[in-house]
Amino acid sequence: MIAEMLAAHSILVKVFLGFLVGGLFIPMLTAKNPLGFRKASFIYTMIFQAIATMIAFAGIIAVFAGDLGWSLSTIIMVVVWAVLMYIEIKKYKLIKMANLQNPDTHKLLKGAFLKISSVQILLVVVMIVLMVLKVKGVVAL
Repeated sequence: MIAEMLAAHSILVKVFLGFLVGGLFIPMLTAKNPLGFRKASFIYTMIFQAIATMIAFAGIIAVFAGDLGWSLSTIIMVVVWAVLMYIEIKKYKLIKMANLQNPDTHKLLKGAFLKISSVQILLVVVMIVLMVLKVKGVVAL
């Protein structure tokens, strides 16, 4: 049963990574439409938060149901989750409050969206690699 919970958690993480990579296309698809960029960013943020929360919930259920305890790797996952959520909320607030009718502001925010999304992808990939190395016995956490 614990293996299935961890497998579900792992699948959600992979879906999340795919979603993050797909999100890199938002600035390109809304290049000529500033209001579309704002709306797409809102939808992206809501889906981001939903998937990230599902991942956290599945992980916490596995920790408690499987009596896995709070290891260093679990604590790192919680910290990465909190950082990802904080960054995403700040990114959306910045886009929501900005004057996107100004072409320079729109261009600047599209670049920031791509950079922030790249950092988020990097955080998830680093966590995945860390957990794979832990499972293989290369890293002890």
